[in-house]
Amino acid sequence: MDAKTGEMSGCPMHGDGGVRALLGRTNKDWWPEMLATEILNPNGPTNPLGDDFDYAEAFSKIDYKALKDDLTALMTDSQPWWPADYGHYGPFFIRMAWHAAGTYRTADGRGGANSGQQRFAPLDSWPDNGNLDKARRLLWPIKQKYGDSLSWADLFILTGNVAIESMGGPIFGFGGGRADVFEPERDIYWGSEDKWVNEGVQTRIAPEHGFEQIEGPLAAIQMGLIYVNPEGPQGNPHDHEGMARDMKETFRRMAMNDEETVALTAGGHTFGKAHGNGDASALGAAPAGGDLAAQGFGWVSSADHGGIGEHAVTSGIEGAWTNTPDKWSENYFRLLLDYEYELVQSPAGANQWQPIDQKEEDMAPAAWDPSIKVPTMMTTADMALKLDPDYRKISEKFREDHEAFKDAFARAWFKLTHRDMGPKIRYLGPEVPAEDLIWQDPVPAGTTPSDSLVAEVKGKIADSGLTVSQLVKTAWASASTYRKSDHRGGANGARIALAPQKDWDVNEPAALKKVLDTLDGLRGDMSLADTIVLGGVVGLEMAGATDVPFTGGRGDATQDQTDVESFDWMEPEADAFRNYKPRALSVKTEEMMLDRASLLGLSVPEMTVLIGGLRVLGANHGERGHGHLTERSGQLTNDFFVHLYDMTNVWKSTDDSDEEYVATDRAGSNEKWHATRADLIFGSNAELRAVGEIYAQKGGEEKFKRDFVRAWTKVMDADRFDISYQAYHA
Repeated sequence: MDAKTGEMSGCPMHGDGGVRALLGRTNKDWWPEMLATEILNPNGPTNPLGDDFDYAEAFSKIDYKALKDDLTALMTDSQPWWPADYGHYGPFFIRMAWHAAGTYRTADGRGGANSGQQRFAPLDSWPDNGNLDKARRLLWPIKQKYGDSLSWADLFILTGNVAIESMGGPIFGFGGGRADVFEPERDIYWGSEDKWVNEGVQTRIAPEHGFEQIEGPLAAIQMGLIYVNPEGPQGNPHDHEGMARDMKETFRRMAMNDEETVALTAGGHTFGKAHGNGDASALGAAPAGGDLAAQGFGWVSSADHGGIGEHAVTSGIEGAWTNTPDKWSENYFRLLLDYEYELVQSPAGANQWQPIDQKEEDMAPAAWDPSIKVPTMMTTADMALKLDPDYRKISEKFREDHEAFKDAFARAWFKLTHRDMGPKIRYLGPEVPAEDLIWQDPVPAGTTPSDSLVAEVKGKIADSGLTVSQLVKTAWASASTYRKSDHRGGANGARIALAPQKDWDVNEPAALKKVLDTLDGLRGDMSLADTIVLGGVVGLEMAGATDVPFTGGRGDATQDQTDVESFDWMEPEADAFRNYKPRALSVKTEEMMLDRASLLGLSVPEMTVLIGGLRVLGANHGERGHGHLTERSGQLTNDFFVHLYDMTNVWKSTDDSDEEYVATDRAGSNEKWHATRADLIFGSNAELRAVGEIYAQKGGEEKFKRDFVRAWTKVMDADRFDISYQAYHA
């Protein structure tokens, strides 16, 4: 939003509108009494398994068949403290796995099942995750049995798969490899609203207010939801057009197209029931705000019946979608399309749709007594699959071709539950599908170049006439697309030479093409991806760096292996490392800098040294001289910090937005330097300055060079899962 006009500016699918968790609501905001364990982790999260724990090695020791057998047996082992609907926990576990994975959003790659975040606030206490705390406790004996060899994150997804299989549903495969974290991931922005869904919170799509898209990287339609409000926009069951709009935009932001959306919705709702057969006001606090004696259980009911089994209240909607809720069937589309529906309310007061004059054979068994028949139901979200023309066409196709539906659901479920895992090389276990899928960003295996080839190509690059600036900018542009959130991007694949990356404004397309064409002509048998990174090595050595590591073996992707629409989400709207910010955004430049550094997996010192080095090497976007605080351009020096901390400088803003600054001497007579907010923050922020001063002080230049090369190499190799499992935990 423009600070002056109050109007939204720019493409809303990227970072504008909030990229840092500290701009939104924190766990302490929601639950002030929550124990502040982060006080013991001032230097970041800790891992009780130890920094040298290798999850891939541990996972390889699992008796995989025995694990699946144990999970299959659990499906029908109903516990009196939380009885299984229809005597089968399968639908419950499908919801658990779906909601663990469904927080993924493609704009910043955050969310998803990759680290087991559903165990922690705020996700464990979102209204949409109601009663999933019980599903996780049902799994505890399995987790306890298999210990470190099985992460919670993998267990959630594998359990969902086994649940589908145990009820006759189709599965495409499973890949393990999701290493747990042990505290909430605090760099995820979940939104700025101060109320949960159904508390009067405005939907995040509000065309009447001029907001045509959801804010920034967010994907869910309201705070506390995984996707959409199943009762309709703002709970309005009559807004079918708005319901379809919300679903399309939300699922698009979670990397799903319309066919995948229909397949997932219908396949998931083929199983199980929703729960609203009781008084919602009797429910207690969510797990994060629950009573100590509840031991992490939330939504404890004060009703005489305890709010379990027949009387459970979760979404407030009550009933099964099909007449066969404990098995895979063709009944969802038949019931949806063949019957007319009327609006009714559940015992908990939720809006839902019920078939008119439903035949007894099409009714569902009561979850607590199969001899009793009850009407099935549809949510307003389900009705969108019938009433929206685009969704209706797909629904009719799947109704007529059940095999196509099975295949579409299996593939969409696999994508949902694996989308945030990154390249397939990270997948573990015997059920990893052989087929390469485009959303996995496939890259052909590379060949490690010989030492003689590396030396030959290095010599050619050094003699090519390409400058330090050109080589460094190209290598950085290629590698710095990496996101630790979902392990996408990076230099492997050389996708900087392909659409859409080659056309991104931040990459200066015309200048980039000249460099890539030159490197392509010099590389011989070396991959272009390796040559780009090697060019960066040559550039640094030309700038005075020594002992710059290079590890070859990258492959080159093709345009056909590149999902252009998916990569479009990754285009940066601002990049402080290249001093690039083409327009005003509602988020401060320095906040966006921290967000990008976080996605790269950088520490404060690593971010600081990289910014300082890239400035003096001439890596700024275009010919921009801001922050180029050196008279030794193209040399790897500590001049950025030396001149930034020069006490003869007086800095003043040169524009109304406080984005650009000029330094004069204290007499005010001579302009000395130009800079941006992304530069001056290293002088104004005490923590960043404390790090920068290390490099600016006497004797700091050699340390600066060593630290820069180390951080540079980390970024260049961030996506090399083939050479270092260490990056797996980055």
